Amino acid sequence: MVRLGGSTILDTALAVFLQHPRVAEVVVVAPPDLAESLARATGVRVVPGGSTRADSVQRGLSAVSEQAELVLVHDAARPLVPARVLSNVIDALLAGATAVVPVLPMIDTVKQVDEQARVTATVHRDRLRRVQTPQGFRLEVLRAAYAAAGVAASTDDAGVVELHGVTVLTVPGDEEAFKITTPHDLRIAELLVHGR
Repeated sequence: MVRLGGSTILDTALAVFLQHPRVAEVVVVAPPDLAESLARATGVRVVPGGSTRADSVQRGLSAVSEQAELVLVHDAARPLVPARVLSNVIDALLAGATAVVPVLPMIDTVKQVDEQARVTATVHRDRLRRVQTPQGFRLEVLRAAYAAAGVAASTDDAGVVELHGVTVLTVPGDEEAFKITTPHDLRIAELLVHGR
C-alpha cells in the first residue's frame, strides 16, 4: 500500500468518511487478493472488486445495506477530499437531487487534437468543469443505471446515470480533492499532509 504521511492513502481517504456525522456506513471495494487483509486493517466492510471499475462499483453497491437510500462513490486516489465536499454532495441529495458531482472550473486552455497530435480546435472552457469524487446518488437510481448499462459503461458513475436520462447536479469541489496518479501528485499530497 502506498504511504501518505504516517498512514496509507486508503486510511487517509477513509478517515473523512468515518468521521463525517452524516455517513452511516462505509464499504471499500478492493483488489480480491487484498480484501481480507484490508478488512482486518481498516475495520470496515471490504468486498472484492471486479475486472473493471464499473464491475467493482456494482459489487460495492450490492454490499450497501438495504436501508440506505443515498450513496456516495469515492476514489481512494483522492485521499485529501475535505469534509465540506462530502457535505456539499449530501446537502444537494437531501434537497432532492438524484445525482450530484463536485466540480471545479477549467482553468487551463483546452485544445482538441487529431490522431497526429495536430490541434483541430480550441474548446471554450466557460462551461467545462473538472469532475471530482465523491459522487452522490439515490441508490436505486445508480443500481438501475448500472444494471441497464452493463459493466463497461463510462469512466465515472455520473456518466452511467447520464446515459439513462438522469440529470446530474454540480456542487463546489475543492482543489485538495485532486487525484493522486503520478509521483509528482504524491509529493504534493505529502506537502499538504505535513502542512495540516
